[in-house]
Amino acid sequence: MKKIAFVLVCCIGMLVACKEQHTTGRVVELTTSMGKIKIRLYDETPLHRDNFVQLVERHVYDSILFHRVIEEFMIQAGDPLSKHAANDTRLGEGSEGEWIDAEFVPTLFHKRGAVAAARLGDSQNPERKSNGSQFYIVQGKPFTRDELEHVIRSSNENLERSIYQSVVNEHLTEYQRLQTANDLPAIDSLEGKIKRRCDSLFEARKQVLTDEQARIYTTVGGAPHLDGAYTVFGEVISGLDIVDKIAATQVDRNDRPIKNIRIIKAKIIR
Repeated sequence: MKKIAFVLVCCIGMLVACKEQHTTGRVVELTTSMGKIKIRLYDETPLHRDNFVQLVERHVYDSILFHRVIEEFMIQAGDPLSKHAANDTRLGEGSEGEWIDAEFVPTLFHKRGAVAAARLGDSQNPERKSNGSQFYIVQGKPFTRDELEHVIRSSNENLERSIYQSVVNEHLTEYQRLQTANDLPAIDSLEGKIKRRCDSLFEARKQVLTDEQARIYTTVGGAPHLDGAYTVFGEVISGLDIVDKIAATQVDRNDRPIKNIRIIKAKIIR
């Protein structure tokens, strides 16, 4: 009986392990016209992971262009309109599928090689939902400590202004009504409510780097000003040299490569 029980436990363990290998640690290989890039998708961002896997399995990324390239920053792809676009067409407006709820995880940041989702700006997209298919790979650059502190300070200042404007817009009609009625006590109360709301949102969203993140940004490099604003859902595990080659290509005034660079085929390899 003990032997039977031992065998059963081993079998169950093997089944669980097989299931975990199937559902976690997904790796995607992008065969581009300049070489291969392998991406590991994060389990901490399941909405983006599963969406990316589904798009790959549906061959949505096959033959798509890297339509926006900025050296020392990032390379962007995923616009379905780019597959058959003329050379002078400005791209970046397309999306395949539904927009995805943001999945901000403090430990996932825009280091060199990070894979993140593109999106519309805050004014059009205050919830910071991700485009259904467009993504970018960070090339970035190393920052000095002073540069990094300046970037974080500027990002937080911009965030504070954005939050204030958004909250004020939410209460604008009420504020105008109280001003028309010259109801000073109610105006004071509303202003206090707005300030508390702004402070709460800022504390929840403000950018604070850990020592490890600061070390990586000052040695390996990345794009720290994007942290907390765009969902990071993966990282390059092979092919950063290809990312560098793509980033170094000549582009037009819209940052589109002069010579088309395609994802020839995307496939799940694990």
